[in-house]
Amino acid sequence: MILNTHHTHPWNLSPKEAILLQQELRQQVKVEVFNSDLRFVGGIDVGFRDEKARAAVAILSFPEMQLVEQVTAESAIPFPYVPGLLSFREAPVILAAMEQLPFLPDVFMLDGQGIAHPRRFGIASHLGVLLDMPTIGCAKSLLVGRWDGLAETAGSLAELMDGEEKIGMAVRTKDKCKPIIVSIGHRMDIDSAVRLVLACGRGYRLPEPTRWAHRIASVL
Repeated sequence: MILNTHHTHPWNLSPKEAILLQQELRQQVKVEVFNSDLRFVGGIDVGFRDEKARAAVAILSFPEMQLVEQVTAESAIPFPYVPGLLSFREAPVILAAMEQLPFLPDVFMLDGQGIAHPRRFGIASHLGVLLDMPTIGCAKSLLVGRWDGLAETAGSLAELMDGEEKIGMAVRTKDKCKPIIVSIGHRMDIDSAVRLVLACGRGYRLPEPTRWAHRIASVL
């Protein structure tokens, strides 16, 4: 499948150039109510070993959460590890994997941040803007912001704040388990993002789309 990219740019940038590009492209992020006759949800993750990156894309049926497609791609790691610049390290191999998909899902969940990012442009936002597709950041760790008062029971929520700005939600997906950070990627609203993440849960910390992608990407 040939991806219909709405924006293109070089990936071999310096960290300073990458930050400038994030600041430019973040203006393209669309925050909108997610209205879709949802049938398929995609999960994306990247694993690393021995200077090699392996991207995995898993597509699951909704609401059954049955795996219907999986693709992978591998490459040399193209960009150093720099906090806040994850997309420049992972997106090229993710896009290579996506080229192998027979169809695109209705929404993608990424193991990474959306707008819960210092420049409001994490990898979920970056890929969402490039493809002009609905995306959700579903990260295992916090990059910026803080929350208070998150209960220990599954389904509990707390607003993720950076100063006075709400940038996402801390979501407890499993009792007494570390929360995940959910944020808008592109063409998404935070309420729909949280509802979808919880609807894709099957008793694990990670929702099924990114849990499957993580398992597939880890087979190096």
